[in-house]
Amino acid sequence: MGTGIRIEWGVLVLYTDDIKNRLKRMEGQVRGILRMMEEGKHCKDVVSQLSAVRSAADKAIATIVAVNLEQCLLEEKNAGGDTSKLVKEAIELLVKSR
Repeated sequence: MGTGIRIEWGVLVLYTDDIKNRLKRMEGQVRGILRMMEEGKHCKDVVSQLSAVRSAADKAIATIVAVNLEQCLLEEKNAGGDTSKLVKEAIELLVKSR
């Protein structure tokens, strides 16, 4: 599998196996929700499962931003650059994701 490391716009982007596995679990949850809908399950149960997927997506987003922000901050600091712009961009990305 690997870490999914790639270079984009001069920035190292890290997608770990952990985060990819989280997304695969979410994919399975969504398939389960679709099955619940096809079987006519109660809306309370469907909404509960959708909330779990949303929570998992929020955690995945936060993890991706945190891991990559940490790496970017280290690189910028080592290059003698200003890290405040990176933090601001990460915060904006998190706010936009909600």
